[in-house]
Amino acid sequence: MSALATDSPAVVLDCRGRPLAAGPGAGHIVGVLNVTPDSFSDGGRYDTVHAAVDRAGAMAEEGAILVDVGGEATRPGAPPVGLDEELRRVVPAIEAIAKELPHLLISVDTTKGAVAREALRAGAHMVNDVTGLRDGIGTAVAAAEYGAPLVVMHSLSKTGGPAPAGAYRDVVGDVARGLRQSVERATSAGVRDVIVDPGFGFGKTVAQNLRLIEELDRLVAEGHPVYIGVSRKSTVGVVLGTPAEPAPVDKRLFGSLGLAALAVVRGAAFVRVHDVRQTAEVVHVIRAAREASSVGDRS
Repeated sequence: MSALATDSPAVVLDCRGRPLAAGPGAGHIVGVLNVTPDSFSDGGRYDTVHAAVDRAGAMAEEGAILVDVGGEATRPGAPPVGLDEELRRVVPAIEAIAKELPHLLISVDTTKGAVAREALRAGAHMVNDVTGLRDGIGTAVAAAEYGAPLVVMHSLSKTGGPAPAGAYRDVVGDVARGLRQSVERATSAGVRDVIVDPGFGFGKTVAQNLRLIEELDRLVAEGHPVYIGVSRKSTVGVVLGTPAEPAPVDKRLFGSLGLAALAVVRGAAFVRVHDVRQTAEVVHVIRAAREASSVGDRS
């Protein structure tokens, strides 16, 4: 049975001069902040600068150490967003959050090098690329230029559509190999700190997604901090409902919390979520149990 990989070395990320311990099971909460009109869960709710700053502040109070600002939806079927439009959505929001909430770490969720560079210039501390650099190393070059960590995600298609039949023989092993290639591209571009995301929900079946969480320690053992995004994903909906009638997005909270908890127990350093307070409470209890175990019984 899988278990937390406790023998992996401690990792401290340099987030543009701000150190962040990100060893196995750190369970840092990353709040999702979509400044888009069409994201699958919260599209249109935070697409003004004022609303984005308010939401970022609320997530920080609820327990998020990092907010991930995205200006282009990556759900299946989402239309692409042009460079100028993505810059218009993302940069003012990041600039305002960095000014109003200087204690909060910010990442930018983008596949475009130019967006990554402008977001970092505006005050972001990290870059999150869902393509894993398959389509180019622009985001890695920007991260290296600014001394920022880079999240590389595994997927076979940017939009998360279905993978070709037979694409995976061993989904965990195949994802690990793909992520090694992404890490190599990132480090070759000069990135010092690389974080890996197995791409839950991107081109995997329900069973494959669940196996990635159950065997996450295999990815943790590769030596890079692991970043997980399970919040409100369709796999949660199918498990709580059926393939024909998945649970609706607003009924997936407890399933999302269950998978987030298992991911942290298996070694996730970051969990990217919509429901910050609830996830933070779950992670807090996990940490308390670990601390009690490390102390042992006292008479």
